[in-house]
Amino acid sequence: MTKNIGFVGLGIMGKPMAINIKKSGYNLSVFDRHQENINELTQIGAIGRKSPSDTAKYSDIIITMVQDSPQSLEAITGKNGLIQGANRGSLIIDMSSIEPEISKFIAEKCNEKDINFMDAPVSGGEPFAISGDLAIMAGGTSKDYEIAKPLFDIVGKSSVLCGTHGSGNVTKLANQIIVGANIHALSEALVLSTKAGVDPETVFNAIKGGLAGSNVLNAKAPMMYERNFEPGFRIELHYKDINNAMATAKKLNVPLQVTANLQQVLNSLIQSGKGKKDHSAILHYVETLAGLEVSK
Repeated sequence: MTKNIGFVGLGIMGKPMAINIKKSGYNLSVFDRHQENINELTQIGAIGRKSPSDTAKYSDIIITMVQDSPQSLEAITGKNGLIQGANRGSLIIDMSSIEPEISKFIAEKCNEKDINFMDAPVSGGEPFAISGDLAIMAGGTSKDYEIAKPLFDIVGKSSVLCGTHGSGNVTKLANQIIVGANIHALSEALVLSTKAGVDPETVFNAIKGGLAGSNVLNAKAPMMYERNFEPGFRIELHYKDINNAMATAKKLNVPLQVTANLQQVLNSLIQSGKGKKDHSAILHYVETLAGLEVSK
C-alpha cells in the first residue's frame, strides 16, 4: 500500500479530507493557493509544496478538490499542473464536482503521459467531510478503484465505481438534482404548513418516519425552522452543479424541467445576496413569494 499521497485544494471540503488522510498515517504533500491553509496542514505533519506539479513529484496518488471545471483543468493539465510533475503510473483522483466531459478530457490528457486518472466527486458537505462520512461516486477503471479504495474508506462511508471516466460526475449531477429538488419541495411544504397554522417542527416529526422521510428532510428541516443557514453546502456551489447538469443535458438533448426551475431559483437567491448561505436557504425564495417566515 502506497504511503505517499498528494492533496491539492484545501478549501471547505478539501482541508478536512486532507486532515483525515494525514491522521491515518500517510505521508502527505499538500498545495493550496492560500498559504494559511497549507500552514494548517503542516502543523499536523504534512509537507507543503510550491505547486501542483511539485506536489505530484513526491506522490504516488494525488487527490484534487477544487471548485469547478476550470480549476480542475488548471490544477491537473495547466502550466504547473499535476501531469507536469507526476510520475508514470501514478494515480490522479479528481474529487471535485465538474462537468463529466471535462473529466473525460482530463483522463485523455493523463493517458497521453501514462498517468492514471479517476473522477470521484463526493456528497455530504462540510460536516461529512469533517467526520469522514462522505458518499463517493467514482469513474474510472476497476484496477484504479481498488488502488484508491483505502483512501476512499478514510474520507467516506461509502464509495461506488459508477463506470468509466466521467461516470462519477454524471452520478454526482444526478445526486445534486435530487437533493436540490427535495430541498425546494421541503421549503414549499413548511411554508404551506406555517401558513395553515401548523407548527413546522411538528410536521417534520410526523412525516419523517413515512415515505417522505429522507436524509435531506432530516438534515434540512431543523435548519429551516430553527433559522440556521450556516453553510454546510453553499447555494453558490449547488448552483454551479446545477449549471453543469443543465450543460450536460443540453449536450445530450435531455429536457430537465425541474432542474431548469431549480437553476432559476438558485440564481435568484445568489442575485439577492444569499449565495454563501446553506442550500437550505432555498426556503428564503419560497418565503418571499408567500410573504411569511417559517419558524418554530
